[in-house]
Amino acid sequence: MRQGIFITGTDTGVGKTTVACAMLHAFAAAGKTAVGMKPVAAGLENGRSADAEALARASSVRAPRELVNPYAFEPAIAPHIAAKLAGIEIDVDVIADACDRLLCLAQVVVVEGAGGLLVPVDAGKTMADVVERLDLPVVIVVGMRLGCLNHAQLTQCAIGARRLRCAGWIANCIAPEMPFLDENVRALEQRLDCPLLGVVPFRKNPEAAEVARLLSLPPVTEVAA
Repeated sequence: MRQGIFITGTDTGVGKTTVACAMLHAFAAAGKTAVGMKPVAAGLENGRSADAEALARASSVRAPRELVNPYAFEPAIAPHIAAKLAGIEIDVDVIADACDRLLCLAQVVVVEGAGGLLVPVDAGKTMADVVERLDLPVVIVVGMRLGCLNHAQLTQCAIGARRLRCAGWIANCIAPEMPFLDENVRALEQRLDCPLLGVVPFRKNPEAAEVARLLSLPPVTEVAA
């Protein structure tokens, strides 16, 4: 079983990268060498994935870019469409091999998905298949905005349907003035069958180290095993 964690979200743009970087800081603070991974990225800036670059900066060890980000596509569109336009097929085994090679460099790998759990990666597979192949526990980043109650519960239903492991969820306050924020967090605490790991308040440019201090992570061995 791999030592690591997979970060998924209730949607795109909910703060997965911020949380993944915070996790890397948290593992490093707990005395574990940790490396970030972005298996599939779409929407490059100057030929590079901003998410993958952020993960590399937050990692406590250096790793080759082709392992951190095996698949990178220029247009900011769904991965399976971007791959088709590029004339290639996203291979889950290639992602798993890159993950294993990263774990030769670090004790823990923090993997950030693309979009939500059921985003397609090819004609038949989704990000859930990537999680299953990597055999990692999942942390759900819930973007706290209108619709999050439904999206969060659907995400956990998808995790359960695939018999994946859910290590917990994080409430990320992406809307500056969400009405009844506390009530929405409590509603999810009552309905999600996994622990709340932390509530990240709204920040325009959140620092990963600051977010790491807000997370109530269980012992590293429990989260990452």
